[in-house]
Amino acid sequence: MTYTKTKSILDSAQIFFWVLILSVPAIGSYLNTFDLGRSLQVLRGNVTIMLPAVITYFVNYLFLVPKCLQRNGRKWLFFVGNLLILAAIAVNIIVRINRIPVPAEVSEHFNRTFIALSSIITNLVIELFVISIAVAIHYIIRYYELKHNFEEEKRQTAEAELTWLKSQLNPHFLFNTLNNISSLTQIDPDKAQDSIGQLSDLLRYALYESNTELVPLSGEIDFMGNYIDLMSLRCNEMTKVNKEMEIPSKEIRIAPLLFISLIENAFKHGVNARYPSFVNISLKTEGRNLVFSCENSRFEKSGTDHIGSGIGLENLKRRLELIYPGAYDYDVFETPDKYTAKVVLKGIC
Repeated sequence: MTYTKTKSILDSAQIFFWVLILSVPAIGSYLNTFDLGRSLQVLRGNVTIMLPAVITYFVNYLFLVPKCLQRNGRKWLFFVGNLLILAAIAVNIIVRINRIPVPAEVSEHFNRTFIALSSIITNLVIELFVISIAVAIHYIIRYYELKHNFEEEKRQTAEAELTWLKSQLNPHFLFNTLNNISSLTQIDPDKAQDSIGQLSDLLRYALYESNTELVPLSGEIDFMGNYIDLMSLRCNEMTKVNKEMEIPSKEIRIAPLLFISLIENAFKHGVNARYPSFVNISLKTEGRNLVFSCENSRFEKSGTDHIGSGIGLENLKRRLELIYPGAYDYDVFETPDKYTAKVVLKGIC
C-alpha cells in the first residue's frame, strides 16, 4: 500500500471517528426509544457539547501542528493559537451559564461562579487531551512520512546504482569480450559465433529485460550463464570454471542483476594467468530459501584493490537490505587460498 493511500485512509478514519463520537448518543437514543425527534434533540445537544473539541482537534491537526509546532520560529504560534481557543471556550461557557434561567426558589442555591469554574476546568482537561491526541497522531503520520521518503530515496539510489552497474558492462567487459571474440574468429569460428550470440542475449537482458523490480529466476540464470561463459573467454587452461545452477520447478522472481558483482569479483580477483586458478559458482534451493554461492582462488592484491571491496559489492549490500530487509544472509568466508561469498534469500521459494 502506498504512503498516499495510507494517509488518505488515516484521514478518513479520523473523520469517521469524530462523526461516530457525535452520533453515537443519538443512535443509542433512537434504538432505545424509536423516537426520531428525541434522537435529533440528543444529537443537537451532543454536537453543542462536543463541537469545541472537534474544532480544537482539526485546527491543531490541520494547521497549528504542521504549520507552527513543526516549524522552527513558529512554535510560539502553536501555543498562542491554543490559548486563544481555550480562552474562547471559557468565555463561551461563562456566557452560556449566565444565560441559564434560574427559578427564584433555587437561585440562592445556584452558584454560577462555581459551575462556570468547574465547567471551564473540565473543558480545559478535555481540550488539552484532544490537543495531545492531535499532536501525537500528526507526529506518528510524520514519522511514517519521513520513513517513506527515506526508503524512497534509498530505492531511487539503488535504481541509479543498478543503472550504473549496467553501464559498467560497456567500458571494460565489452571491450575485453569483443577482443576475445575477435581472436576466436581466427581459431574457432563456430565458438566465436556462439559467443556473439551470448553477448547479444546478455546485452538484451541487461538493457531491456531487467528494467523491472523483480525478474524471473530463469532469465537471471540464463544471464549469469552467458556472463560466466563470456568471462571465461579471458581465462587460459590454468583456470577451472564450474557453474551449477538449479532452475526450480516453481516460478521464482528475484531482483535483477543481484549476483553479477560477486561473479565479476570472482573473475577479477580469483584468476591469475600464471597460477592454477578456479571459480566455482552455484545457485540452488534449500527448502524455501534460494542460495547463491561464489568461490574463487585467492590472490591478494596490493594497495587498496582488495578482494571483497568495490562499489559493485556495496551496491549489492544496499540492494539486499532495501529489497529483502530481514530476509537475507550475506556471508563471506576467507582462507589463505580461497574466497567464498554466499547469499541466502529467505522464504522466496
